[in-house]
Amino acid sequence: MRLQESGEMYLETILILSQRKSGVRAVDVGEHLGFSKPSVSRGVHILMDAGYVYTDENGFLKLSDSGRVIAEKIYARHKILSAFLKAIGVSEDVAVEDACKVEHYISDETYEAIKRFVEQQA
Repeated sequence: MRLQESGEMYLETILILSQRKSGVRAVDVGEHLGFSKPSVSRGVHILMDAGYVYTDENGFLKLSDSGRVIAEKIYARHKILSAFLKAIGVSEDVAVEDACKVEHYISDETYEAIKRFVEQQA
């Protein structure tokens, strides 16, 4: 199943929030992304039905193995693209915002070339 941008954003957000706090709820995802409760509820249920997310015994959202793979891929792209944009002179705020948009659509070939460039600059 190919995820839409919003599904990838939900997975990435669950990953990021789970690194910051012990438990992530749908409301946390909504607050982080600025999405409405009904939108997040629907999105999370779609991800659950697809096997990317589940809830633990306390009702916290958890990534399945397949959900974690996607979330880590998107988050890695976000970090590399942000670093690239900052390296070419884009302000940090704009670089982070633009990386979030591009990370979902960039081809693997272009991403790998940018990644090599960023790693050579380090």
